Amino acid sequence: MSDPIVVIGAGIGGLSAAIHLAAAGCRVTVYEKNGAVGGKMRHVAAGGFEWLTGPSVITMRHVFEDLFAAAGRRLEDYVTLVPVEPLTRYFYPNGAVLDLSREIDRTLAQIAALSERDVEGYLGYLAYVARLHRVTGPLFVYADPPTWRDLFRVPPRDALAVDVWRTLDRSVRKHVRSPHLRQLLGRFATYAGASPYEASAAFNVVAHVELNGGVWYATGGVYEIARALEKLARELGVEIHTGRAVERIAVEGGQARGIVLEGGERRAAQAIVANADVTTVYEQLLPREVVSPRRLARLVNAERSCSGFVLALGVEGIHPELAHHNIFFTSDYRREFDEIFHQGVPPGEPTIYVVITARSEPDHAPEGCENWFVLVNAPALGPRYDWETGAVTYRDLVLARLADLGFDVRGSIRMEHILTPLNIARLTGAYRGALYGTTNNGLLAALRRPHNRCPDVRGLYFAGCTTHPGGGVPMVTLSGRTAARMVNSDFGFDHSAIRNLQSAIRR
Repeated sequence: MSDPIVVIGAGIGGLSAAIHLAAAGCRVTVYEKNGAVGGKMRHVAAGGFEWLTGPSVITMRHVFEDLFAAAGRRLEDYVTLVPVEPLTRYFYPNGAVLDLSREIDRTLAQIAALSERDVEGYLGYLAYVARLHRVTGPLFVYADPPTWRDLFRVPPRDALAVDVWRTLDRSVRKHVRSPHLRQLLGRFATYAGASPYEASAAFNVVAHVELNGGVWYATGGVYEIARALEKLARELGVEIHTGRAVERIAVEGGQARGIVLEGGERRAAQAIVANADVTTVYEQLLPREVVSPRRLARLVNAERSCSGFVLALGVEGIHPELAHHNIFFTSDYRREFDEIFHQGVPPGEPTIYVVITARSEPDHAPEGCENWFVLVNAPALGPRYDWETGAVTYRDLVLARLADLGFDVRGSIRMEHILTPLNIARLTGAYRGALYGTTNNGLLAALRRPHNRCPDVRGLYFAGCTTHPGGGVPMVTLSGRTAARMVNSDFGFDHSAIRNLQSAIRR
C-alpha cells in the first residue's frame, strides 16, 4: 500500500483538503495536536453555558454545499444552516442603533433615518461590491493564487472596478457620507484582520458576501460545521488522529517525505498539506537547511494581522435590546487601528463584538441567562503589551466600557473564560497570535500572501487562513480545495472531482 497524504492540523482548511483528496481517491491521514478538530473553531461548555470561541459569522453557503457535493453528499444531511436576522445590530456612541437586515427595505428605512441621501449611496455601494466580487472572485478567491500576469488578463473596464489603488475607507467614502455608515462599512476590513485605513478597496468584496449574500448560523452552533466535516472525512476513509502533535517535517533531497510526531515516531507521506500558520511551519517544522533564509526572514519580520481578546461570559439576566450579533463602535475608529497596528497595544476604547447564540439556541444558556462571546480586536504579540500580566486589567476595561454603553454585567457573571493573543498562539500555532497571518494592510497585500505550494520543499502545500485565499470559514475551506487540487495535479492522481468542483464553484 502506498504512503498516505498527510494533513497537519484538523482545522477547517485541513479537513477541507482531506475531504477533497479522499473524494479524488487518495489515502489521507490527519494529525491534530489538540484533542478535537476545528482549529480556531472551538466549542467550550461550563456550568450549563456553551460558547463558540472562534468564527461566528458564516457566509458563502455555496462553498459548503459544493464541498459536500464533491464527495457526492448533501450539506443539509450533515448540518443545517439557517439565516440570521438581523445580520448584525450596530450600536454607536451617540445612542444610534442600526440593524442590517436581510430585507433591504428594512435596512434602507433605517439608513434614511440617519441620512436620506445615503440611501442611494448605500444601494450604489451594494452594486459596487457585487461588481468587485464578479471581477475579483475568479482571480482572488476561487482560483489559484494570482500573479501579476493574471492581473493583466482582466479587461481594462473591469480592472478599474477593482479599485486597487484606493484604500477601503476611501472607497466607502465615495459612496456614503454618514459617519455611522462609513464606520459600519469600514468594519469589513477586520474580517481580514486589517485596518480600513490601510487595506485595499478590493477587500470591500467581503461586504458583498454578507450584505448581498446573507449571514448563516449552524443549528447547534457554528462548531457543528467542524463536526460535519469530521464526519464526512471519516466516511470517506480519512484517518484522523487528535492529540498527536507534529514535531517536524522530514525532508529528503528537497522533497517532503513524512513527519515526525512528538516522541520521535516517524510517519511516511507521499505529500503533506500543512493546515498551520505558514510562518510557524517555516520556523518550527522545517529543517533550517532546506529553507530560503530570505523567505524565512521575510515571513518572520512581516507585519502581522490583528489578533483578538475574547471573553466567554455566562451572564445572569436577559438583555432583549441585543441581537444574535452585536457591534458596539468606538468614538474614534482611526485611533483604534493606530493603537493595534502602529502602537502595538490593545485599544483604550475598543470596538466590542458580542455574540449571543442563545438568541438562536436557548439551550446554550441556563434559563434566565445568556452566553456572551465578547471579542475585541487586539495587536499580534509584541514587546509593548504583556498579556501574562495584563489580561485581567484589559478584561476590566472591556467590561467597564460595556457598562458605560448601558450593559453592565460585572455583577451578574456566573461563568467566565478569557482567551488572549498568547492563548491563541499556544492553542493554534498562530505566529505571534495573529489570526490571519501576515497583514492584509497595503494596497497589494493579496499578491503577497504565501502561496499554497511551498516554494522551498516539493510535496509540501499549505491550507488555512495564512495562505491563499485568506481568512474566514468559507475562505479556508477554499484554501483546502486549492491545496488538494495542487497535490492531485503535481502527483498525477485522479482529480476529476476537484476539476468538476472548480467548474461548479465559480459563480
